[in-house]
Amino acid sequence: MTDLIREVDEELRAERALRLWKRYGKYVIGAAVLVVAVTAGVVAWKEQQRKGREADGERYASALALAYEGKVAEAGPAFAAVAKDGGPGYRALAGLHEAALKSRAGDGAGAVAAYDALAADSGLPSEMRDLATVLSVLKALDTVDPEAAAKRLEPLAKDGQVWRFTARELLAALALRRSDAARAKELYKALADDADSPPALRARATEMLSGLGG
Repeated sequence: MTDLIREVDEELRAERALRLWKRYGKYVIGAAVLVVAVTAGVVAWKEQQRKGREADGERYASALALAYEGKVAEAGPAFAAVAKDGGPGYRALAGLHEAALKSRAGDGAGAVAAYDALAADSGLPSEMRDLATVLSVLKALDTVDPEAAAKRLEPLAKDGQVWRFTARELLAALALRRSDAARAKELYKALADDADSPPALRARATEMLSGLGG
């Protein structure tokens, strides 16, 4: 009987932690979008300086203007065109914007496909490909196969990787989807105890750990 009570208690804690993730996951997205803007902007600037891709810059600027004007139906294809054959910097920027527009329009599958295309683009810097992988998993967190997604994220969660903290947080959420509360607690505890973890992420990890009884 004691074992049964413990098992039920673990299930309830896991459900509570998953609800917490769904509540605070949007802040992960917000932080990721901010980092995207900074990182991708630097990459695009360096690429423009190195190759002098004025044409790509004009095409990207035109697509961006359409997006700001609310002409999403026109901006989407414009970004997609640059993402397909632009230089690496603008290709990354355009692909991220394309995915964001699809997500805003409710096309989750299209957004994931756009992120996956960036992740598979060997012509982009590894940091950008890894970011696209993280965003792809994040966007499809509730529907993606947790085992397959975890395999994609494991290499990005290793020490020294740029997106390791977000990757570890997503791995914890995927562990909850597999009802593996022990693994989730292990990951959240490591994040909460790591002084190098971003403060907001540490706070979320601490709250999730509390929800799991850690």
